[in-house]
Amino acid sequence: MPKYDYPIFAKIDTMSALELITLLVCLSALFMFLNIRVLKLPSTIGLMLLAIGLSTLILALGQFSSSVNKHATDLVSQFDFAEVLLDLMLSFLLFAGAIQINLKVMKRQMTPILTLATVGVILSTFIIGFGMYLALPLLGYDIKLIYCLLFGALISPTDPIAVLSLLKRFNLSKDLETKIAGESLFNDGVGVVVFLTILQIATGGNGHGAVEETTFSSVAALFGQEVIGGAGLGALLGWLGFKLLDAIENEHVELEVLVTLSLVMGGTWLASYFHFSAPLAMVVLGLFLSNQGRTAKKEEATGQYVFKFWHLMDEALNAILFILIGLEMVIIPFSWMSITAGLVAIAVVLFARFIGVSTPIKLLFFKRQFDNGTIGILTWGGLRGGISVALALSLPDFPFKDLIVTMTYVVVIFSISVQGLTIPKLLNWIERKAS
Repeated sequence: MPKYDYPIFAKIDTMSALELITLLVCLSALFMFLNIRVLKLPSTIGLMLLAIGLSTLILALGQFSSSVNKHATDLVSQFDFAEVLLDLMLSFLLFAGAIQINLKVMKRQMTPILTLATVGVILSTFIIGFGMYLALPLLGYDIKLIYCLLFGALISPTDPIAVLSLLKRFNLSKDLETKIAGESLFNDGVGVVVFLTILQIATGGNGHGAVEETTFSSVAALFGQEVIGGAGLGALLGWLGFKLLDAIENEHVELEVLVTLSLVMGGTWLASYFHFSAPLAMVVLGLFLSNQGRTAKKEEATGQYVFKFWHLMDEALNAILFILIGLEMVIIPFSWMSITAGLVAIAVVLFARFIGVSTPIKLLFFKRQFDNGTIGILTWGGLRGGISVALALSLPDFPFKDLIVTMTYVVVIFSISVQGLTIPKLLNWIERKAS
């Protein structure tokens, strides 16, 4: 097999951070143009499919030239997806999503939203965990239950980034749209905390110890610290931010934008320092600064240019994120057995999502607060995305990490492409059935 050692390949292997960002921005602009002019799909779906197409082409070329595969792998490996998303992009994206929520509607729907985001996620985690624990041995995998629960925890939360970007295209009622958006925002933060809690049990709290070293009290303390601390920090920063923005004249656009940027970046750092949940902090912070559903006087506290800035930030980071998801295909350790396990996981995850959604609605007396077809919409519209992939890639090395990463990737690809593309048909079917 021929080997190509051109200087350009050596340069690609050692690209600087600025060069990597430049490459991502250029790909985002190119793929967005192609999607708008050719594919005409929702941006998240179109961008990710184009990136997957590029990854597939690279893998195909790699069958003829090992150097192409090597250099592509080296390049994509330079993007630490877990670190880029969890430590950098996620806070910006969650804040940008939260400030678009109507506070008045959110308050009215807060009880079902929080119940779905907690009870639903925990139910889903255990159903997926036990389901995969029963299914994987049939495929030849002798895996421990704790690792199946770990997979359940990282795949249970729906991705607010994917969900919110699709909601904008559908003419849903304001109540239903707020339920879906609010649940996806909060279950993301709760899901990350559940994941960290189970990871501590799996690793004994330090990545090296035995499971027995972790006590119930230490796990409960971790969960409480992350959730209560994150929500409290977000509320404190939100109150402070609202007072600051209210004191600034709206014509000082640059200062308002800098204040919100400082709150998001500083809040993320503080959450990391105190071991609070940064996702929950950013959601609460965003809700405090939202101007929808407030009185006319309070709506003026945050200028419209702030929302335009964060809308632009949201769209740009979304484009980069879903291109990264597609490019990660180059380094995912696929095998036919693990892909089969991923296909089984799709069915288990959808079933768990259905139970996690329908149980709170039917048993906890919230049925009267939901429109017809809500369970179906929440089940099929509960998209998985970059957060699940990032959590899977952030796992410490253990024998079944590659299996969990592959299953996660298969579920995410199915979720965004198949479920995302067929949601309009589901909505049309529900409307015809109701009429």
